Amino acid sequence: MNYVVCLKHGHKYSSDYVNNLYNMVKRNLTVPFEFVCFTEDTTGLLPTIKTLPLPDIKDMTGWWYKPMFFNKDLPLKGTILFMDLDVVVFENIDRLFTYKPEKFCIIRDFNRHVRPDWNKMNSSVFRIQTGQHSHVYDDFIYNPAQAKRLHGDQDWIFLQTKDKEFEFWPDDWIRSYKWEMRGKPDMTFIGGKRNFKTIGEPVIQQDNCIAVFHGDPNPKECRDPWVVDNWK
Repeated sequence: MNYVVCLKHGHKYSSDYVNNLYNMVKRNLTVPFEFVCFTEDTTGLLPTIKTLPLPDIKDMTGWWYKPMFFNKDLPLKGTILFMDLDVVVFENIDRLFTYKPEKFCIIRDFNRHVRPDWNKMNSSVFRIQTGQHSHVYDDFIYNPAQAKRLHGDQDWIFLQTKDKEFEFWPDDWIRSYKWEMRGKPDMTFIGGKRNFKTIGEPVIQQDNCIAVFHGDPNPKECRDPWVVDNWK
């Protein structure tokens, strides 16, 4: 079974982010799949979205739930494509299921835009098989404080898997909206959040299919017409 999964915890992202991600995936994925949102609050989610509860685990909040997807006892059996909520899917993503089958695949971190040799990971989009690299989850549960000395979940995943078998997605498939597609434009504060100072259009490469909105602005606050047209 193929799954597209996401995580919604707390109040940082509204149900709109889950619903829009579901709609974007439906428009741009033709392989059979089931969309699943792990959350403690299903309010406002479309009835066609399958939901599963987040486990009640001490010290797990926000992005620190991501190691959960490496749990060999996860109630999903098959190929799992995880996506953050702050992404825009705008072209066909079938290749995310067919590329390097059976391999753990993840984004090469976006600092690559200034460091071509950069080999850290960004966990906005990754694909695993159920139970693959299960030590990522097991070691976190055993000692969460050890993981939380790091900046975030993707640093923990990198530390646990950098010497294991994994593949980076091709860089031009999944790109940073503000650093790579908008070219790191001038920023300002609008409504108390960082946003683009001027409205603009992204540079889209031929194989680009997902835009990642790490940090501000989130897709909902971005005023660029391209984002408004695709994030829905």
